Amino acid sequence: MSHSPRPRGARTAAVVLTGALALAATPAAPAIPAAPSARGAAVSPSAVHVNQLGYLPDGPKRATVVSASETGLTWQLRNPNGVLSASGTTTAHGTDPASGDPTHVVDFSSYRGTGSGYTLTVEGRTSPPFAIRADLYDPLRADAMSFFHQQRSGIPIEASLTGSAHARPAGHLGVAPNAGDTAVPCPSGECEGVRDVRGGWYDAGDQGKYVVNGGIATWQLVNSFDRAQRAGHQAALGDSTLRLPERGNGVPDVLDEARWELEFLMRMQIPDGEPRAGMAFHKIHDAAWTALPTRPDQDAEPRELHAPSTAATLNLAATAAQCARVFAPYDAVFATRCLDSARRAWHAARANPGLLAPVSDSTGGGPYDDTEVGDEFYWAAAELYATTGEAEYRDTVTASPFHTADDEVFLPVGFSWQDTAALGRITLATVPTGLPATDLTRLRGSLVTAADGYLAAMDRQGYAVPLPADGYVWGSNGQVANNATVIAVAYALTGERRYRTGALEALDYLLGRNALGQSFITGHGTRASHHQHHRFWAHSYDAALPEPPAGTLAGGANQSLEDPVAREKLRGCAPARCYVDDIGSYSTNEVAINWNAALAWLAAFAAERG
Repeated sequence: MSHSPRPRGARTAAVVLTGALALAATPAAPAIPAAPSARGAAVSPSAVHVNQLGYLPDGPKRATVVSASETGLTWQLRNPNGVLSASGTTTAHGTDPASGDPTHVVDFSSYRGTGSGYTLTVEGRTSPPFAIRADLYDPLRADAMSFFHQQRSGIPIEASLTGSAHARPAGHLGVAPNAGDTAVPCPSGECEGVRDVRGGWYDAGDQGKYVVNGGIATWQLVNSFDRAQRAGHQAALGDSTLRLPERGNGVPDVLDEARWELEFLMRMQIPDGEPRAGMAFHKIHDAAWTALPTRPDQDAEPRELHAPSTAATLNLAATAAQCARVFAPYDAVFATRCLDSARRAWHAARANPGLLAPVSDSTGGGPYDDTEVGDEFYWAAAELYATTGEAEYRDTVTASPFHTADDEVFLPVGFSWQDTAALGRITLATVPTGLPATDLTRLRGSLVTAADGYLAAMDRQGYAVPLPADGYVWGSNGQVANNATVIAVAYALTGERRYRTGALEALDYLLGRNALGQSFITGHGTRASHHQHHRFWAHSYDAALPEPPAGTLAGGANQSLEDPVAREKLRGCAPARCYVDDIGSYSTNEVAINWNAALAWLAAFAAERG
């Protein structure tokens, strides 16, 4: 669950949730003891902070050194044999505002050699080893995408695709002791009987499924393919590129993965002929918080479907409209079904614009509440217009305040499931539509201006993070990747290399060039997180269970310390240091589909060559 303040005009601070937030807020939540194998607050073992995975030969190669010296320091880059490859002098950057560290920057971007096992030494302190390779990000691209297959509900996770440690039976199909999602009782007063809402992705470390978080995550996966296709790099995300049961079916694998969630989202839609037809139920999860650890097929809690909401319905409208456009060349029948669902959701949301999910609905799952849905209306209208070209959707887009108020669209901390106007803006700026040329120029200019703002934030910080110094919110790593997405789109619009550089340096932060010297991505980096909060990937609690698979992004530093473990171990931390690799710290160390979707998008961009 992510928790993220969003200063947005007059709107109050927002909350970005994924499953575990309610653990902190709900008296009935199960106690989570500190895991015996979990580590305490991370302390950097080296004051030379690098991207621990490595660097691209033609990309930026920068590192951060902690030193109070006011003059430059000598640095040396050595290959695995200890042979000097390059040397130079650091640039004093001053105090990093988010960590309090006195910092210097090493820039060895001009070095174009390749290999593995390089190290950087400054004043007798040596970095972790790293590689310089053109194919550096290929494994991360695949691993970050594989996360979603392993979060699937309603299908066995096969050892042939994931390895034996991460294999498991299908969850929530009604096989004892599991109550299942195939016949979930209707919410009182909303419908009669039961609903089949099987499938989809488990949202985070819990086993809930939330339409609003599923919406943004699905959009990012589909958009990653759509963007790659425009750039001529779609083959890298094509058929048989991922470890999926659908590989070899003639459809790009990333779209196959997105379809698993899209099918679930459409199952959450109320059929024609019933009250509030076309609306989408807000979420489905356990009646009470599931104990940790619990494998999905062993979850005995009853499942509850929650009342429809306008925000969920507009998420369905937006993602189903995007589906209709991007899937059309591969499966015209499915694309037509998506468009029909999108239209019905749009008209239902217009008829019910004020059905808001309550913040109090936090027993057994996160509330995912949102008091402002104007941005969702803008996003959904933008996707429907880009797909259909129809005047109804164009007029809604151009009449929306989100179409002109740029400061309401690209926020300093970044877009999120609760602030989705930027998704509509990205679509309108990149997908051909009938908007006037002057309008298109303005939209693209606003996106480039936003990217410039994120680059400026990076320049002000010793660790080059595209966040404000006080922007370390719940899920801050996802926000870093979201802002890097905007920077990467600016590169696509302008071709200016500084935007590619900025997007790649955001990955440097996630992979170890940060105040903790910590890679937040499992399996990638010398000192990577591996105790993330999850009910099945819970080796810290049960040696028979696995650690998280490679390519899983931890939530990251959260200055608000919103769980008992964080409050115990991180008291007094500087914002950028408020992280602990402990399975009990759900406010800093959980996983979530929206964060991994952002990582997958960024990794796919970084892996492109030529």
